[in-house]
Order: sequence, then structure tokens, then C-alpha cells
Amino acid sequence: MQRASVVYRAGHWPADKGLAGWVVLDFQARHRRRILLTTHQGQDILLDLPRTIAMADGDALQLDDGSLIRVVAASELVLEVTHEDPGELMRVAWHLGNRHVTAEIRERLIRIRPDHVIGEMLLGLGAEVAVVRAAFQPEGSVQAHRGQSGKHGEHQLE
Repeated sequence: MQRASVVYRAGHWPADKGLAGWVVLDFQARHRRRILLTTHQGQDILLDLPRTIAMADGDALQLDDGSLIRVVAASELVLEVTHEDPGELMRVAWHLGNRHVTAEIRERLIRIRPDHVIGEMLLGLGAEVAVVRAAFQPEGSVQAHRGQSGKHGEHQLE
């Protein structure tokens, strides 16, 4: 079984490395240090990082043989929160942040994990809440991911 201990950020893969396949992971599986993964092609690989990082859609894992496995963000159930008034949507974001809710912030919407209590609170604030299937990349995890990248987007973890 091959081991992956190097993560390259999306758009910063080495040109001389071959793509051996891809792995589709939800957010929880993309936010790991060590886990057994199975690629879409059926290859088992061991993700073996010295610390937990949040991988994003389009990142790549480098295997022991130098080949790469592309990380694909899986669609998962999320709550999509919108408001007709952009100022009120900012207020909604404040309430989510005040409760330490993991959230993906987009231009006109916020995505969070399904939570009926938080959903009721959002409706009470005048927001519209819809359950959708989408890739989930929370804002905090993106910042952590960016902060851990080395030069040229490489996260050297050996």
C-alpha cells in the first residue's frame, strides 16, 4: 500500500508528476491527519500527515512513488442560508460566528452543516434556509489550509 505524506494546493502541482487517480471525500474526510483512503480507481492509500490539515477540492496528494492523487470534494447535505437584504445576511453571519458554527461564506449565501436548532434560529432572523447537496469547504478550514502551505503551494510533511 502506498503512503501519501505531501499535499499540494490546487493549482500548484508539480508539472513533472503524473496523476494516478482521484479520491472523492466529504469535508470531514478532507480534514484529517491519518486515514486509509480508497481512490476511485480502487487503490488503497494511507494518508499519513504529521498534523491535521483541511484539504480542499483540487488539492493533490503525492504518493511514495511520486505520482499524484487528486482530491475531489464530495457533495454532501448542507444548509444554504440566504437573505434578501445583504446587510441582514451579514447579521446572520455574525450570529453563526458567535455560536462558533463552521460556515462556508459565499457572495450571497452561507453554507453550514445541517442543524435543526441553528436552522430555526436562522428562520427567526428572517433568513431563508434550504437543504441542498453541495461540496462544503468552510471558511476557517480554507484559512488554515492556506496558512500551512509552503512555497509554491506545497505542504511538505515528511
